[in-house]
Amino acid sequence: MAGLQKILLIVLVLVLILLALVFSLNNQMAVSLNFLLFETQPHGVAVWIILSFVIGALTGILLTMIGTFRSSVSQRSLKKQLDRAEQALEKSRAQNDQAL
Repeated sequence: MAGLQKILLIVLVLVLILLALVFSLNNQMAVSLNFLLFETQPHGVAVWIILSFVIGALTGILLTMIGTFRSSVSQRSLKKQLDRAEQALEKSRAQNDQAL
């Protein structure tokens, strides 16, 4: 089953690359982007669109990694607190057993 998923993923990636190639070949008009302080060199419309998708994907991956890191740090801290609370509970139970 895992092999089939890998094959389907490879086919999907190849189809997306083919679509991007066809899109870029059909959109050759050069445009420059004008930001507030600077203007870029003229490139094809497809270059700008594909570049924006790549930057968006990388930003999404980065934000996901940051969120995952934060949750793992939080999970580790909570695990330490739980371990300390369990040790304190065991110590308290042992003291109660000795008192009885």
